[in-house]
Amino acid sequence: MEHSPRSWRWGPGSTPLFRCKFFSLTETPEDYTLMVDEEGFKELPPSEFLQVADATWLVMNVSSHSGAAVQAAGVTRIARSVITPLAEHHVSVLMLSTYQTDFILVREQDLSVVIHTLAREFDIYREVGGEPVPVDSDDSSNGFPRTQHAGPTPTVHPVQSPQNRFCVLTLDPETLPAIATTLIDVLFYSHSAPKEAASSSPESSSIPFFAFSLIEGYISIVMDSKTQKKFPRNLLLTSSSGELWRMVRIGGQPLGFDECGIVAQIAGPLAAADVSAYYISTFNFDHALVPEDDISSVIEVLQQRQEALAS
Repeated sequence: MEHSPRSWRWGPGSTPLFRCKFFSLTETPEDYTLMVDEEGFKELPPSEFLQVADATWLVMNVSSHSGAAVQAAGVTRIARSVITPLAEHHVSVLMLSTYQTDFILVREQDLSVVIHTLAREFDIYREVGGEPVPVDSDDSSNGFPRTQHAGPTPTVHPVQSPQNRFCVLTLDPETLPAIATTLIDVLFYSHSAPKEAASSSPESSSIPFFAFSLIEGYISIVMDSKTQKKFPRNLLLTSSSGELWRMVRIGGQPLGFDECGIVAQIAGPLAAADVSAYYISTFNFDHALVPEDDISSVIEVLQQRQEALAS
């Protein structure tokens, strides 16, 4: 199905119920990663345990217009048109896939490079007051200083696949209070696996992983199938197929925010193999979720890709 034109937007959300319009909390074996907008950050109390990334990041998403509807493009669908070109121009990105859409985070200082890289492929809009405003791609700065990059060749990172079987779910925000106690317990007090780093084996044991996001009034939850049993079944919603997902975890050691091309190393081969995926970046590692039936072929494809890059 063709979708044209595609639009690129950034800016705050418009949901009136929550002061923080962009909130994401992800638990990994090492720590918790929190992504919040400026309003949410102001609400955080000072803490010696809170490590904050130096750069300010802008949230973007790609959507396809089909008639009156706007549809999410999907991370593997934008691999060639967005992720790879940004990597080639040495733009570091973070990814956050949710039940509803995929968000791309770029550093504010890189915005002019992002606009000029993608302007030929996309209609680009900036969200102002809840409304999309076209961006003049001929403007060399668009209000931001132009930056130039000359980065090194990306490092080839190992991939691992824990044994968890994951669910990608959503929830009506009005029913959030009904699961709040269980949500807090799962995130902070009970763990199905020890909180330690994943093994370097490609087929490591199960790991603690839980992702919750509330963005522009929409809730998305990623949890393993065992954890799902702790929640009321009638409140959590998923696709009609009830598909389960397996994880590909990227990185043998913390990745860092300055390295470019990490997402492209994963999204590109998956797109070439026509494998759908959710992608979640965290403070130290990246995580891709692929359909359970595809995990063996995905690991094989990625390992072959690694060997080719390393040779």
